[in-house]
Amino acid sequence: MKKSALLPVVLAVASFSFVSCGSSPNALTTRVLASQSVLSATASPGLDLINGEDDTLLRGSGISAGGSPGLMALTPDRTIVLAFDSSSNNVEVINSSRQSQEGNIQLPGSTTSMVALATGNAYAAVPTAPMNNGPSPGAVEVMNIVSGGIAATLSVPGAQTVVSSPDGTHLLAFSNDSNVVTVIYPLLVNLSSPVMATVPGFDRPVNAVFSADGSTAYVLNCGPECGSGSASASVQTLDIATLTVGTPVAVDGATIGWLSGSTLYVAGTPTASVSNPAPNNSCAGQTTAATVCGRLDLVNVGSMIVTSSAVITNGYHDRIDMSINGQLFIGSYTCANIGNVDNPQGEVRGCLSIYNTTNGAIVIPPDNGDVTGFQSFTTRDVEYVAEGGNLRVYDTLIDSLLLDNTNNPNLPETGTIEITGYIIDVKAIDFF
Repeated sequence: MKKSALLPVVLAVASFSFVSCGSSPNALTTRVLASQSVLSATASPGLDLINGEDDTLLRGSGISAGGSPGLMALTPDRTIVLAFDSSSNNVEVINSSRQSQEGNIQLPGSTTSMVALATGNAYAAVPTAPMNNGPSPGAVEVMNIVSGGIAATLSVPGAQTVVSSPDGTHLLAFSNDSNVVTVIYPLLVNLSSPVMATVPGFDRPVNAVFSADGSTAYVLNCGPECGSGSASASVQTLDIATLTVGTPVAVDGATIGWLSGSTLYVAGTPTASVSNPAPNNSCAGQTTAATVCGRLDLVNVGSMIVTSSAVITNGYHDRIDMSINGQLFIGSYTCANIGNVDNPQGEVRGCLSIYNTTNGAIVIPPDNGDVTGFQSFTTRDVEYVAEGGNLRVYDTLIDSLLLDNTNNPNLPETGTIEITGYIIDVKAIDFF
């Protein structure tokens, strides 16, 4: 990519404030982007713009983002949106104030995890990236989102997921079928100092949740669900300053987590192993045709003790978000889909679970499909959910689809924003 292609990105920080403050009579302060990946006679792939105030699709305002955009990531100030195009392995760079594509960066393979930092660099885990001098394929690719191109390639065999600390000074990279965590120091990239450290002592770690101050990472050990022979999944602390690893705390499953106050919510699907041939994955307490269910465990991070557990849908859990009023949305893929949402003649069940953090109640909405994106709001009691290619709007006061369209006659009585195609991800690009 030519260096000049991304020059408008540099101006985004300056111009964005005028857009978000409403100096333009047509400016929106609650813009939401949804990635649409299907080309058809009535739709083109791209990023669709939605008014997050009333859930209306702003027709004619779509942004080009390659042939099959899906996963998105935002810079901390939300001036830049990165959208991964799976048809070309390009990362499309979008200027959120201009609402336009400014360029793209070619990756050497597919990614399902990327983060963008305030430094002007973004990081993508590419498990198949060829490494001439490395022991096996896999890398974290450092993308320069200001001038374009790959700034550095960090050898991380089988790199699958990358997670940033709150201040962006540390990244944790997780690899498939590995028992180590790779720590990356973004401020040292392209300098002579070592930019990575490898920390052993884990059990198929796949993700982590940082404390608010960034001093501790709660590493999620997938364990049996990811093929290890251990008795259960677990959570381990990692002291970021000293890289000291804590004692594992057993949980039912651990592939995604959310920290709120002193409670770490950990989701996963208990799986049989050599050490535990009969895991706790029944659907006891729910009336369902599903034979295997997942678990949400609550861990007190002060005492590192599991305080309670709830039954949720199964599958591989990799999406989580909390609404402004404490409803925890948990999503998975390859779950047990039951019934047909288009012809509901009985139980309908998919990959979404909603946990009420106030009273511990679980809601399994009657919908089908993989959950691929969440977006909460700070000004409304709603949650956007991309499930099965549809963009649903949930009323978080009742944990059900938003069916009252008094303030929005354009929203159908299905709680769905009607977008032709298949919705994969959803991101708010304004602070609200």
